[in-house]
Amino acid sequence: MTAPCLPARTEHQPLSFVPPPGSCDSHAHVFGPYDRFPLAEDRSYTPQPYPAAAFIEHLDTLGMDRGVLVTGSASGSANEIILDALQQYPDRLRGVIVPSADMTDRDLDRYTEAGVRGVRANLYRLEGRAVYRNGVGLEVLQALAPRLAERGWHAQIWIHAPDLPAMMPALSALKLPLVVDHMGRMNTSRGVTDPGFQFLCSQLAEGRLWTKISGADRNTTEGPPYADVDPFAHAILQANDEQVVWGTDWPHINYYDEDRMPDDGELCNLLNRWLSAEQRQRILVDNPARLYGFGA
Repeated sequence: MTAPCLPARTEHQPLSFVPPPGSCDSHAHVFGPYDRFPLAEDRSYTPQPYPAAAFIEHLDTLGMDRGVLVTGSASGSANEIILDALQQYPDRLRGVIVPSADMTDRDLDRYTEAGVRGVRANLYRLEGRAVYRNGVGLEVLQALAPRLAERGWHAQIWIHAPDLPAMMPALSALKLPLVVDHMGRMNTSRGVTDPGFQFLCSQLAEGRLWTKISGADRNTTEGPPYADVDPFAHAILQANDEQVVWGTDWPHINYYDEDRMPDDGELCNLLNRWLSAEQRQRILVDNPARLYGFGA
């Protein structure tokens, strides 16, 4: 049994800008209630219960209309919690699930109708070792890719940017839109000149993938106000801001130190530091609408 994660903050900094109508938090998780949606027995962390209604409250507090829920690794490949949330809030939510290789066409159609638009693969390694248990690897995506493409789904890749160049040929062969999590989930101590991060930017510039300018709290070396993340966000935006989305990563699982628990208002306010008003419209509204099919 893993130690319980700390709960997300209930109070945060006021926003320094007004999110445009249709704004989307494009990366978050829900958990529980555990009598209906139990966690995987083998897991890397034990989150507090945060059902769909709590996420809607989070969106409302930030003044955002839309959100994308991603199956958390603590849930294994049990995606019913995502399906339940999408069915409760069909106009406001879309989903990204952890797939199983044996998913049937009926399964995929059911998830598509509910609002699932992608699958997530866990390729995140540090020094060759998996950081989190659960998730699926490339082989599951390869087995499902043709049927996912038929339904217009994408592949969300949780990967360390330094590993991306070696993996890109196999990822490209999936012939699916690719979304790299959290700016390549790379510690800022490696610098923007890191070859893996530069490769990420080059592929973004060529329109070969998307990324999320999320995870500032996890990529930082310095902590708030995350000034060391600024050069990475700016490099990504300069490469191609038409294939970038953003998310809070709420409810910030795997934190055990209250001083390190992120402030969602502070994370959101990074967008006032990084983006022009025109870019906020693009990254909070237009890009996620296109990637996740809001309004479709």
